[in-house]
Amino acid sequence: MNEVPMHTQFQLLMRDATRLTQAGRLNEATEAIQRALEGMAAAAGMPSQAFEGEAFEVKENPSGLLGTDQPALRPDAPAPQAGRFTDERFVHGGVTRQYKLYQPAGRTSDALPLVVMLHGCTQNPDDFAAGTGMNALADELGFVVLYPAQSQAANPQGCWNWFEHAHQKRGSGEPAALAALTLSVMQAHGIDARRVFVAGLSAGGAMADIVANAYPDIFAAAGVHSGLPCGAAGSVSEAFAVMSGGAPDTSPMTGGMKKRRGAAQPAVRAVPTIVFHGDRDHTVHPRNGEQVIAAALGRVAGQPEKRRTHTQQGVSEKGRHYTRIVHDDHDGAALAEHWVVHGAGHAWSGGQAAGSYTDAGGPDATREMLRFFLAQVGTPGA
Repeated sequence: MNEVPMHTQFQLLMRDATRLTQAGRLNEATEAIQRALEGMAAAAGMPSQAFEGEAFEVKENPSGLLGTDQPALRPDAPAPQAGRFTDERFVHGGVTRQYKLYQPAGRTSDALPLVVMLHGCTQNPDDFAAGTGMNALADELGFVVLYPAQSQAANPQGCWNWFEHAHQKRGSGEPAALAALTLSVMQAHGIDARRVFVAGLSAGGAMADIVANAYPDIFAAAGVHSGLPCGAAGSVSEAFAVMSGGAPDTSPMTGGMKKRRGAAQPAVRAVPTIVFHGDRDHTVHPRNGEQVIAAALGRVAGQPEKRRTHTQQGVSEKGRHYTRIVHDDHDGAALAEHWVVHGAGHAWSGGQAAGSYTDAGGPDATREMLRFFLAQVGTPGA
């Protein structure tokens, strides 16, 4: 029986890895790639090195390495670098919390930005990463991504408890745990403390608004996709009410929520905020996006009449219409940005079908949020 050439074995193993990844069997895919690399290393007389973590992120064919419709990688060509997507644990208040961390390849010399991504109900870090495509953008632009995981013990549907008073203020509940986790990752990985951001979808978007405004000394900007303003509800029944129609006590003239017991305290500084919301969202009413913006502008010091508002009508590459409203100060510094995606429901705009709650037709919320984030420079400790 003829021996199969090493480069052919490599290609076969990588095809297996692609098939397993598409089936969601990431641990088996990791093992297949490990076997492939070990075989190539052995053939070259080099020691092999194991992957860290139980799972990894496979990007969508930037090199053709895993693509069945792309030319196979030449045996003598260097393998493309890939970032590390690892399972991690963090203990806070005696509770062990799970999270995943994505570190882009070849970005170890300088302090990198950090983006904290809070998933929605019924989602998890892997699902959210796949749907938003945030890891691929991290490779392109050079930043670290932190995906905290909500446990079913804390909420049976995996929702962040944005509607409970205990989780709406600094130093308490989930905001305190998320802030502590963020600081831990910043210290462990040498993150640029001026460029730390938080974003989320739905319940994750609501919690992103809470955390950013409870900890403006940590987060330089926030992204709220299909979410709700902090302090919008104080119970499950109130949560369903505001999800259906928005909070009744929010006014653009007053700039946000009336004071609620347990709600996030007034921020030391206003956190620049970008909002995405579909105008046909039947899960979280679009009025909530308007209220997030109103509240963000209400926290800005100074005279409102000196602010400027710019409105742009546009069409995404796939034909989805949107309205973009930019609020800035007289110096042109961004205060808030509101994207209304016309015809879109409760889904991440421009997202990928590999994840849940995504709408591929809309403008790219992931890229637009990063553009907005990286234009901000926070002042740690302010």
